[in-house]
Amino acid sequence: MPDYLDDLRLAHVLADAADAATMDRFKALDLKVETKPDMTPVSEADRAAEELIRGQLQRARPRDAILGEEYGVEGTGPRRWVVDPIDGTKNYVRGVPVWATLISLMEAGEGGYQPVVGVVSAPALGRRWWAAKGHGAFTGRSLTKATRLHVSRVGKLADASFAYSSLSGWEEQGRLNGFLDLTREVWRTRAYGDFWPYMMVAEGSVDMCAEPELSLWDMAANAIIVTEAGGTFTGLDGRPGPHSGNAAASNGLLHDELLGFLNQRY
Repeated sequence: MPDYLDDLRLAHVLADAADAATMDRFKALDLKVETKPDMTPVSEADRAAEELIRGQLQRARPRDAILGEEYGVEGTGPRRWVVDPIDGTKNYVRGVPVWATLISLMEAGEGGYQPVVGVVSAPALGRRWWAAKGHGAFTGRSLTKATRLHVSRVGKLADASFAYSSLSGWEEQGRLNGFLDLTREVWRTRAYGDFWPYMMVAEGSVDMCAEPELSLWDMAANAIIVTEAGGTFTGLDGRPGPHSGNAAASNGLLHDELLGFLNQRY
């Protein structure tokens, strides 16, 4: 089995470059922000960071394909880098420090492309998380200064912490009542949003999280980090991996109950 460590080291180099670019424009008074056709914001920093990552990948891995939020897919083949230059753009443009660059390498296999490397870098928080298939998940300042991640061992909903992003998506999908029933059963709920709750599941500070509508670039890096930390990452349909257009992540012990509540329809 490939060890993917060279790819992981490259992903860190890419994240370093993206961090420098995004932090340079964070809270800039002249930051240019536009509205995309789907009515979500995109800043000049999103585009600059993705262009930077694409340029480095084209030099370092010219045979690999690239899929990015801002510029789509380029290239073909069994290996594909998936990039969200700024996950949490709405936070970024308002000066909230909860945003990150998400970089994942996906490889073709049974059931389609699956993530084998993931890096989530949140420079305004001073945090970074990463994983490579078969090597575990870690957090720290560098590959050599890192702490291994492991999900929690909480096995009862009454003791569990549940994180989410917002209520609107659950309501639009007719899942709000099941969502609210779940919040009444757990010990604690918090709406951290975006990449952060998945990283907290991986490090054991949150026990489960879910979002009703996502794109592949929102999930690929998160999925490998959660699973390498010993957790479970699926769609709301229970399909493993980041391919369902939505996500549920947990320490594994609570996953069936999590999906049961979120699939209730009234």
